[in-house]
Amino acid sequence: MDAGRATAANPAAAARDHLAPVFAHYPIEVVAADGVWLTTRDGRRILDLYGGHAVAALGYGHPRWLAALESQARRVLFQSNAVPMEVRSEAARRLVEFAGLPLQTVFFTNSGAEANENALRLACRITGRGRIAAIEGGFHGRTAAAGAVTWGAAAKWYGFPRTPFDVDFLPRRDPAALAGGIGADTAAVIVEPVQGVGGAFDMGREYLAALRRRCDEVGAFLIFDEVQCGVGRTGYPFAANLYGVTPDLLTTAKALGAGFPVGALLIGERAASVLKIEDLGTTFGGGPLACAIVSAVIDTIVSEGLLDNVRRVSRLLRETCLVGPVTGVQGEGFLLGLRCTRPARQVHAELLARDILAGTSGDPQILRLLPPYTLDESHVTRLRAALAELAP
Repeated sequence: MDAGRATAANPAAAARDHLAPVFAHYPIEVVAADGVWLTTRDGRRILDLYGGHAVAALGYGHPRWLAALESQARRVLFQSNAVPMEVRSEAARRLVEFAGLPLQTVFFTNSGAEANENALRLACRITGRGRIAAIEGGFHGRTAAAGAVTWGAAAKWYGFPRTPFDVDFLPRRDPAALAGGIGADTAAVIVEPVQGVGGAFDMGREYLAALRRRCDEVGAFLIFDEVQCGVGRTGYPFAANLYGVTPDLLTTAKALGAGFPVGALLIGERAASVLKIEDLGTTFGGGPLACAIVSAVIDTIVSEGLLDNVRRVSRLLRETCLVGPVTGVQGEGFLLGLRCTRPARQVHAELLARDILAGTSGDPQILRLLPPYTLDESHVTRLRAALAELAP
């Protein structure tokens, strides 16, 4: 039998026989995880600096996360948004308080892409305009509107015969290009304050402030896509807090559920003031399990001082990991990009052979780090030692 075919001794191959073959797989199979460690079927213990693509913010098996899920599942595991539930209201309150931004209304979704779809739709409906400006290198999701504003999607995978609006892509960190790219027909500008797939590329305070000013000049909505960089990953509640720039709409997901599927759209007064019944809708968004997890994740980040930990350990990563093939570091907090002298995929493979899992990105020279917020100094020491063993 072909080695890639299903056998009792090869469960990974068996699974692939029935799954759509659309994901490239790392040469490991994870069967368990705890803290910042992954355990593979062949018994390896791997330091996870990828965090399930920025999802596992609390690591794996955190007792407060597990307790919240079990407690809510035993109480009531689902009711639709047609039924008021305190667990949903509490999650929204905790999220607004955690953010500390003048975005006082929350719409819960299933994912970051869904949050972005709704943000873009609100902007188009409220302004009556048909253009969206996005940033080169950005990734916003694989649905119709979110994919339309994702850099490179049209050439690679978009697939729809037309986009729901016209899109203008703006160069990164170029305030001079904003006047020509954002006009009176622009409904919104969507930007990742720190790009994820784009290579942990941080936009910076100056550029984001320039976007805010230009949107105000023409009446466009400013949307911060903090699906990957939000909920503490920069060492602040959101990158909006870090940079001191407030959007009209903010989307987030990934770390928000720390492993449970949930996203959210935080809405400022301009949009919230005109919302009415049936303007937004979702079946599973805002389900009680997800909302119980949201409150538990936020409470854990705050009570365990994880924002401080992200900032402290991030500084250590920047200061000590310029060794081997790494010549520079970009990004913020625990969304970092290590710039390599060689293709990042080579460095990724060499680290994985040393039981360290990192990520790559759209920039072939950038190795991306998206670790759990519980990462500590000993883990950085391990990474530095492994990098020092690699050829420059």
